[in-house]
Amino acid sequence: MSPVSSALPQSAPSNRFALVALILGGAAIGGSPIFVRLSEVGPMATGFWRVALALIPIFIVSLIKGGDTGAKPQTWSDCGMLILPGIILAADLITWHLSITITSVANATLLANLAPVFVTAIGVLFLGAAVTRIFVIGLALAVAGVIILKGGPASLGQGDLRGDGGAILAAVSYALYILAIGKLRSRFDTVRIMLWSTASAAVCLFPFGFFLEEHLLPTTAHGWAMVFGLAFISHASGQVAITYALAYLPAAFSSLTLLLQPVVAAILAWILLSEPLGPMQAVGGLVVLAGIMISRRG
Repeated sequence: MSPVSSALPQSAPSNRFALVALILGGAAIGGSPIFVRLSEVGPMATGFWRVALALIPIFIVSLIKGGDTGAKPQTWSDCGMLILPGIILAADLITWHLSITITSVANATLLANLAPVFVTAIGVLFLGAAVTRIFVIGLALAVAGVIILKGGPASLGQGDLRGDGGAILAAVSYALYILAIGKLRSRFDTVRIMLWSTASAAVCLFPFGFFLEEHLLPTTAHGWAMVFGLAFISHASGQVAITYALAYLPAAFSSLTLLLQPVVAAILAWILLSEPLGPMQAVGGLVVLAGIMISRRG
């Protein structure tokens, strides 16, 4: 997608490390539905704590790195571009969390994970990106795997159109977030991008959590553990890894690899929440992995 991405050969060590970081980032974010479900506060408040608490480790890392954080924003336009991904991420979290409360969890998760489709479409139609037929086949196969994982096409009829629409808006928002981060990674360091975007997301989410939720603060140690886990593992670790990888890998492929999230979420729900993991879920997970491997070749 970016000059940085296309200039690196696939055999470059940084490219291989970026792929590992991308997979680990996707796996870390895959645990977010578990934290959200076990959170003591509502979805908007949980979204706020997700980004607000994530600022702690990101800020500590920025202090440790000191001046070694690459280029600094020089103009108001640079500042706006660094803030923009956080605004888009806030829109993604708001629409996705609301969709979970309106439509079925299966529909919300499935439709929100269509972000790779929108990343590819936006890249091809508006950014002049080129994709191969093999990549499109892999993309289609991975999306089909997520549909199988979530119960097959019949499960889509169990949702609510308003909630389904919100989940689709979440997918579009996350696609724009990935593209915005990929654009910034050609100029700015990972930590700088994450610090600005996470802070702006927290500012945007605070009024939603404060005014729309009955309780903003968790009341027990377990409740705080869930929001800290969501912030430190899913956001600070997961999003930082993905942001790093976007300097070396095309945005379309990076977003496709994030379809590992529902696979990881299903496995964690089976282990931690005793939710059954049947043959259909296993087949769906394998189909997702096959689709990603095929798209990698493309």
